[in-house]
Amino acid sequence: MSIDDDVALLERVPTMRLLGESSLRMLAIGSEQRDFNAGEVLFKVGDAADAGYVVQRGTFRVEEGGAEIIAGPGALIGELALIVAMKRPSTATALERGSVIRIARSLFQRVLESDPGAARRLRDELALRTSQLASDILIAGGKLST
Repeated sequence: MSIDDDVALLERVPTMRLLGESSLRMLAIGSEQRDFNAGEVLFKVGDAADAGYVVQRGTFRVEEGGAEIIAGPGALIGELALIVAMKRPSTATALERGSVIRIARSLFQRVLESDPGAARRLRDELALRTSQLASDILIAGGKLST
């Protein structure tokens, strides 16, 4: 895929779309493509999380504590690893032949440092998501206690 194809793919990812085209171009140029065969593991629980992955082709199963999601083209896997150093809470496995764009946390942070506007937009989006999650937890808790 070309840099322009990668930028177009990154624009499909809600978190990435917030960054704007120039920041997405820097991410596309600095990231790397990785190919996987069916059954290959992208990462497993407990691995050091130093990157996020955007699915280019194929599908990947992401399993955490008995729950699973299937991530296809345009999905961002390991989003929190772009922001904080942590251990992987899940395992991601290719369900078929596919490829991902690997975005290292160090690259992502350099892009945010070079574009304060993008960093603010991302911060605001994460604050909104956190607020919505807290509200959802309170509502669920209220329903459980009745």
